[in-house]
Amino acid sequence: MDKIIFATSNQGKMDEIKMIMEGFPMEIISMKEAGIYALIDENGKTFEENAIIKAKAVMELTGCITLADDSGLEIDYLDKEPGVYSARYLGEDTPYSIKNKTLIDRLNGVEGSDRSARFVCAIAAALPNGEVLTTRGTIEGIIGYEEKGKFGFGYDPILYVPEYGMTTGEMLPEDKNKISHRGIALRMMRDKLFDYNSK
Repeated sequence: MDKIIFATSNQGKMDEIKMIMEGFPMEIISMKEAGIYALIDENGKTFEENAIIKAKAVMELTGCITLADDSGLEIDYLDKEPGVYSARYLGEDTPYSIKNKTLIDRLNGVEGSDRSARFVCAIAAALPNGEVLTTRGTIEGIIGYEEKGKFGFGYDPILYVPEYGMTTGEMLPEDKNKISHRGIALRMMRDKLFDYNSK
């Protein structure tokens, strides 16, 4: 089996995944590229639960190793909102410019470390033998006061990473992938899959 399906239809996410997984011996394709258009109810309470639900659903349809991620933004002052609802926050079809402005507005008057936040990414791999592997990566930062940066997607323009003096939306993709929540979780999963393949 020379392909792994990644259970997403988000092209921005697929671009990141392919860049991070470059050199992996199996081709990674999206659900769309695999011809799968299943609607999967992500009703888990955690990022890991949602990733497992997606990975298992697609693996059961195809018999292929399937990866899935669930990722989002946690803002401490807002009780970790939007969290697992990040993609659905204010409605799935709402532009991120509106989502980002709303979150910034909700932090009006909140200063310094009280604006702490992070991106979280959980990745699950559903294997044809029934085994499920999971990994988690995070990147810590604070919510900026305005959108900045033309790279990335989603909430990238509002998570400011003090250590780098910029938002993840201002980072070049290759630089962001070295430190991002998805980059960390994917590299850990890549190592687990190498171990699986070498058995």
